[in-house]
Amino acid sequence: MTATANPCPASARACVDLTHSRAWLQSGGRITYGPVPTTSGRPGYRTYAGTFQVYWKDADHHSSEFDNAPMPNSVFFDGGIAFHAGSLSVPSHGCIHLSNEASQVFFDRLSVGDEVYVFGYAPY
Repeated sequence: MTATANPCPASARACVDLTHSRAWLQSGGRITYGPVPTTSGRPGYRTYAGTFQVYWKDADHHSSEFDNAPMPNSVFFDGGIAFHAGSLSVPSHGCIHLSNEASQVFFDRLSVGDEVYVFGYAPY
């Protein structure tokens, strides 16, 4: 993806394209990591589009809603919704699943207060 094709606002540090199941990190509108594959919320648990801010990070989080499921490298940006390591073949309960490697990069590079821009609609 070229900078001119980047639909994400320059103010965002993380971008999620729900339609094409991908996410990336950027600085000043220039992509610095990715795009990488993602999965997002399944029917009944759709990930909302919008502009959010990172408000909490937890490297060893476990879900309080879904049977203590592990959520490694969690970066929360919308209520209980976070970027974290998870399945890239099974849709989530609203979170943005990343590979183990990508989740570590997102965890390391995003900070509380950073803007997250989510757009589109999941294809499943």
